[in-house]
Amino acid sequence: MLNACYSVASHALMELKVRLTVYTDYSLRVLMFLALKRDGLTTIAEIAKAYDISKNHLMKVAYQLGLAGYVETVRGKGGGLRLARAPRHIVIGEVVRRTEPDMTLVPCFAPDDAYCTILPSCALRGVLFKARDAFLSALDDHTLADLVRPRAPLRNLLSFNSNESALPRTSRSARRA
Repeated sequence: MLNACYSVASHALMELKVRLTVYTDYSLRVLMFLALKRDGLTTIAEIAKAYDISKNHLMKVAYQLGLAGYVETVRGKGGGLRLARAPRHIVIGEVVRRTEPDMTLVPCFAPDDAYCTILPSCALRGVLFKARDAFLSALDDHTLADLVRPRAPLRNLLSFNSNESALPRTSRSARRA
């Protein structure tokens, strides 16, 4: 029986796909953009154009990043966003923990799990806990500064001009036409 449980655990790990939400992806993109912007403020519109993503999606992301203390927001004419901390002080694992609503890989991770027949003897749960913790630990080894280390190529890909702002990009749909 124990070998069968380990076999199930091994099979489950091979099938397991850890996937971050779009919200976390956009949060990391916003932080990277702001880290690449050396001085001044950046607008949500600039970030949206650079990545060709919706301003509406980014507004919620920027607001939450501000509440979390990663981003400073300046309202009004001439306002925008900037990092609230140096990139070397923003740990990627911390950002992911704040932006991911649920790191529950399987139902038995949840404290209110109704029922699992093998829970008292299950090796799978421990293996998956270990895998999740290893994933987050790997992210804890990196800061925002690490993500923007290839500074010049990233700035070129995001179409920054010489005076720091991102140049307007052609949308994906326009590029396909």
